[in-house]
Amino acid sequence: MTRAFDVRNAAAWFRLIAFAEALSWIGLLIGMYFKYLGTPRTEVGVKVFGPVHGGVFIAFLVAAVLTGMALKWGVGTWLLALLGSIVPLGSVIFLIWADRTGRMGSDPVAVTAGQPGRTAPETT
Repeated sequence: MTRAFDVRNAAAWFRLIAFAEALSWIGLLIGMYFKYLGTPRTEVGVKVFGPVHGGVFIAFLVAAVLTGMALKWGVGTWLLALLGSIVPLGSVIFLIWADRTGRMGSDPVAVTAGQPGRTAPETT
């Protein structure tokens, strides 16, 4: 008997990879500061965080595809997830938005509680 793909597990992995992507962005930005502006000028940060960020970026894209398929994201949500991977810390901003709107498999009722007649938006 095979077990069905667990949507909560996909969302949890996506969250973890999205935070790792944001942290690697921060490391790369700090490395770029020291390469171009800092004292002392050094390329060590870019040499370390460049490949790390590249690998985590690819993992983020794969996780976004798998999570989007599992959660049945619409085109707009896919585009925002991919845009979030390009903008520094955009992955975290996307996660906050996706959680609040129920696109991460979470219950958006917690966000709309206390607002009579308001329902969560449909997935795009």
